[in-house]
Amino acid sequence: MKVVILCGGQGTRLKEETEYRPKPLVPVGGMPILWHIMKTYSHYGHKDFILCLGYKGDMIKDYFLRFEELANDFTLNLRSKNERIIHHNKGNLEDWNITFINTGQEAGTAGRLAQVKEFVGDEKEFLLTYGDGVAKIDIGKSVKFHQKHGKVATITGVRPPSRFGEIGIRGHKVVKFNEKPAVAQGYINGGFMVFKQSIFDSIGADKGIMLEREPLEALVKRGQLMMYSAVDYWHCMDTYRDFLHLNDLWNKGKAPWKVWK
Repeated sequence: MKVVILCGGQGTRLKEETEYRPKPLVPVGGMPILWHIMKTYSHYGHKDFILCLGYKGDMIKDYFLRFEELANDFTLNLRSKNERIIHHNKGNLEDWNITFINTGQEAGTAGRLAQVKEFVGDEKEFLLTYGDGVAKIDIGKSVKFHQKHGKVATITGVRPPSRFGEIGIRGHKVVKFNEKPAVAQGYINGGFMVFKQSIFDSIGADKGIMLEREPLEALVKRGQLMMYSAVDYWHCMDTYRDFLHLNDLWNKGKAPWKVWK
């Protein structure tokens, strides 16, 4: 299946980083969070990507055009410029096919998706996610779940970590302290979605429309939206605190989303 990744938002709540680059290029362990997302999909055999670009989209194009040099050490002959020796210190070059589509700075998520319909082609189903969230999720099982229920769309429901610590007390005595518990009730859409081609029938011509509003709400009314919730870990890059947290996990070798070797 082709994988559509929404990479066009401005990431205003992460201005410490996104003032200088698009959020999908914000690094985790020295590699863009977008790379981590693509590594997850490619681990499950999905290596054909469509990137919906917007804010600072040219930087994403430039990154992948120079990916081999940026991801590895290399030796360059300054006089000829063409005599390069790449030292593949981070493994082999990824076997990915990437289509870069400029979907505009102001487009909504549904508007961005509508603009890449021709690149999705005639495939009966495709995958869609956001360019700022990592997860430990079995993509293959989510696809099987989607195909089994036969509805138009499957979203991945996740319980995000709480922004506040949780304190358990007995009388005045603290008996439990959890710094970052998962929200006990209620799911949010964590991305990692699966759609049938017919989702495009639910998207109008207005480029400003958000996928999470009218299109998905219409599917709910028709009973055509299902939720997959077998997710072992999920976290988005929403704030600078998230940036520090994800990098801390990676640097300690405790990144739950790293399913590849």
